[in-house]
Amino acid sequence: MDETEFWELVDTTREDAEGDPEDQADLLVERLGRLDPEAVLDFARHFESRYNRAYTWDLWGAAWVLLDGASDDAFDFFRCWLIGQGREVFEGAVHDPDALADLLGDFDEEIDGDGEELGYAADEAYEQLTGLVAPDLGIPPAPGEPEGTPVDFEDESALAERYPKLWERFRP
Repeated sequence: MDETEFWELVDTTREDAEGDPEDQADLLVERLGRLDPEAVLDFARHFESRYNRAYTWDLWGAAWVLLDGASDDAFDFFRCWLIGQGREVFEGAVHDPDALADLLGDFDEEIDGDGEELGYAADEAYEQLTGLVAPDLGIPPAPGEPEGTPVDFEDESALAERYPKLWERFRP
């Protein structure tokens, strides 16, 4: 599975799930289950490498503004959700987290921003296909700390300054 196929699968499942991340995860498991195990591992490698790439202080700050707070786990689930939003939103957010204000349509804190199940879809599909736990993907591990300059999440004026568009749109 190449990068284009990865993003096509993400996009079609998101569209078919009408943006619901849990439904999208279920569809991913179902559609990955139609592929051979190596293709599922390829999907997992693409997903995991993007998940690791999104481990930045800038994105964590954006998640904090969007979600009105984001613990370690909430940020992990946010990164899964962000991948589930597709290539344009993901790449735009990685490049400029404040651009999420323009990239996102409606944002419902109850369902958006939490894609925990998306992070398990490839593992679940692989296990269903083979009866085995997915092997090590052979990609570099995530850094121990987020990349970039730390953000003081408790300083609302600093967050408003660092993420002016997000702050204006999601924190009136």
